[in-house]
Amino acid sequence: MAKKKKTSTETKKKTSNSLAAIRGFLKNKTNHTVFGIVLIFIAVFLFGAFTSYLFNWQADQSNLRGGFFELLGRDDYKVKNILGKLGAAISHQFIYNWFGVAAYLTPWFLLLAGLRISMHLKLTSLTKHLGIIVFLLIWIPAAIAYTGLPSVMAGGSGYYNLEWLSSLAGPFGTGAILVFSMLIFLAVRFKWTPERLNAFIARLRPTRAEETEGDSWKDSTKAEAVPTPESEPEIINEVSFDEPEENKPIEETPEPEIEHEPLIIDQNETKEEEETQEELHDTEDLEIEKAEVEEEVSESELNRKLKEFGEYDPKLDLSKFKLPPIDLLREFKQSGVSINQEELEENKNKIVETLNNYKIEISKIKATIGPTVTLYEIVPAAGVRISKIKNLEDDIALSLAALGIRIIAPIPGKGTIGIEVPNTNPQVVAMRNMIKSEKFQSTDMELPIAFGKTISNETLMADLTKMPHLLMAGATGQGKSVGLNVILTSILYKKHPSQVKFILVDPKKVELTLFNKIERHYLAKLPDSEEAIITDTTKVIHTLNSLCIEMDNRYDLLKDAMVRNIKEYNHKFVQRKLNPENGHKYLPYIVLVIDEFADLIMTAGKEVETPIARLAQLARAIGIHLIVATQRPSVNVITGIIKANFPARIAFRVTSKIDSRTILDAGGAEQLIGKGDMLYSSGSDLIRIQCAFVDTPEVEEITDYIGNQKAYPEAYLLPEYVGEEGEGGIPDAGDPADRDALFVDAARVIVIHQQGSTSLLQRKLKLGYNRAGRIVDQLEAAGIIGPFEGSKARQVLIPDEMSLEQLLKNEQEKYNS
Repeated sequence: MAKKKKTSTETKKKTSNSLAAIRGFLKNKTNHTVFGIVLIFIAVFLFGAFTSYLFNWQADQSNLRGGFFELLGRDDYKVKNILGKLGAAISHQFIYNWFGVAAYLTPWFLLLAGLRISMHLKLTSLTKHLGIIVFLLIWIPAAIAYTGLPSVMAGGSGYYNLEWLSSLAGPFGTGAILVFSMLIFLAVRFKWTPERLNAFIARLRPTRAEETEGDSWKDSTKAEAVPTPESEPEIINEVSFDEPEENKPIEETPEPEIEHEPLIIDQNETKEEEETQEELHDTEDLEIEKAEVEEEVSESELNRKLKEFGEYDPKLDLSKFKLPPIDLLREFKQSGVSINQEELEENKNKIVETLNNYKIEISKIKATIGPTVTLYEIVPAAGVRISKIKNLEDDIALSLAALGIRIIAPIPGKGTIGIEVPNTNPQVVAMRNMIKSEKFQSTDMELPIAFGKTISNETLMADLTKMPHLLMAGATGQGKSVGLNVILTSILYKKHPSQVKFILVDPKKVELTLFNKIERHYLAKLPDSEEAIITDTTKVIHTLNSLCIEMDNRYDLLKDAMVRNIKEYNHKFVQRKLNPENGHKYLPYIVLVIDEFADLIMTAGKEVETPIARLAQLARAIGIHLIVATQRPSVNVITGIIKANFPARIAFRVTSKIDSRTILDAGGAEQLIGKGDMLYSSGSDLIRIQCAFVDTPEVEEITDYIGNQKAYPEAYLLPEYVGEEGEGGIPDAGDPADRDALFVDAARVIVIHQQGSTSLLQRKLKLGYNRAGRIVDQLEAAGIIGPFEGSKARQVLIPDEMSLEQLLKNEQEKYNS
């Protein structure tokens, strides 16, 4: 017995000691501070994770289907959430599976609790706040789900609560429950009662009554102030004795004391009456003056903001970004022009001799040496017909034994005839020399392109924004792909990633792959695209149509800003004259590059030609520019609509005069010597240029240098485009062979729940938004659900599972037969 008593007392002592330790731990202020800081950290962590999830949930959702612990345990899963897999998993649970956007209330409550515990700041009652948050965590998701917004906004609890309410009260009853429950909550929270509302309204009335009483008192005093001071005592006596009995209470006022006071008051108030009348007139004038003052104040406020914050700098997101250094480009030993005096003299003698054979005299001849071609300018003697010299083109080529003789008769702007003769030892025009040139370094062009050297050895540069679109053509192996690389390299060496974005279309799949490394710096793509370099024809169609949507959106911004082009718009935005809260933002230039246009026309035809024509006609003012290249410039590829909107054209060597006329509307491209020899046409001018040379290893080093620097979180996203049914190379949604693997499961879910919505498929089958949307389109094509009806769920056309099985069986037999 003694032992039992002893053990019981020992147990009590241990219990009391442990309770005392717990009390001591809870009373320790240091522990309070640590616990509060932990709560604040969790709140900030959740807020950052939730915000990043709302921007990246579609991209991360496929990796989150396996659950919380599977995501954390798998190393091969990559997420875009800024707080990693832990942030993505917690956000997915709180937002997608539970509360939607109402989950932001959780970090808010934790922040309040942390501040109160750590700093003893009693901001509000936590228990009262907890009740409010619990109600809102139930009400907000259900209300958002009732409006039909995407599932990520409402969360799983919102749709489950809505389904439960709908099964009890129907759609109208559910709406009434949501509205009246919120009214009850507001009445309890803010203690709304009829007495408090009446008291609040009554509070406003006395002030107005006092104002009206004051005005009437002033009017009465003004009326009494009319008589002169001398006659006033008699008037007062008359009023006091001759008035009817109704006004006899006036006699109660002490007349002898008041008699003399009105005399003084009358004199002052006579002046005050005139002053008040003047003030009334002044008040009318002041209203107009105030409007002018407001304009001046708003202008000064704008100047104050500009002075305080400075101009908006679009480069701040990548403030440490560095343009590629010149050392990445190769330097050629034999770059430049070398003069071979013997060759020049020999060619001059042969030209003169050939012309003398046909009795054509010349008075002067001059040679201009270029990197690959020498121009011989001759001045014919008086009376010589130009057409006679033009017809001798083949004879001069025969005498010189040279390929690519081209006669310009006459040279525009000069009184001479030009004969272009290729050099025996052509020189390479290095891209390094183009970038180093003073002309390129000091240019103020928006999108400068350094094409190469002219015959006079001058650097030829052009502004893509002034072209405004460029059409390129040339046979295989004549320098077309190098020309595209020269254009892209020129812009990369001049523009920050915030100022220009590229959309690269490469049907050959190998020409532009190196630029994948700068995806998050310079490239733009569709939201659901995995790769920024577009190789699939369907993706090309969607991208072009998405670009048309971007064009329309930009024109709306220009309209709101009351400007005519992107340069004026960006200048206005930089000067902080446009409010980002109204949707305004800094607009980068967008350059669409298509490497092989003929292949797209062959596979897609009008689906590609129509958006290209739209962009070519309208996109110049809002900063979207096209560069289209093709191997075969035939009329069925480069149609009249496209040619009319591409005034700037480049022709490398082509196989026939017809192709030259198709691309340039003039001959001469068939006589080029290849290897970058090209003709550039801008308006009426036709200039022969030796295109600069940039090799694949150089491009690789440039893209590596840019790709290794800090980048944006993702590529520039174009607006989402959903093609019409059966368009853009989309397989027939009604063909069982082309349906999604989860089509049958999705159909059963829709029929069982009798609700045709994308969000239902996402929750039940754990699908991403895009895949669930495609399955819904296939279900509509199969006749299982009805068409899209705005925010409402689609109508389910199949009443039960048996009917569904029969429909699927009949379709399968139909397609098998």
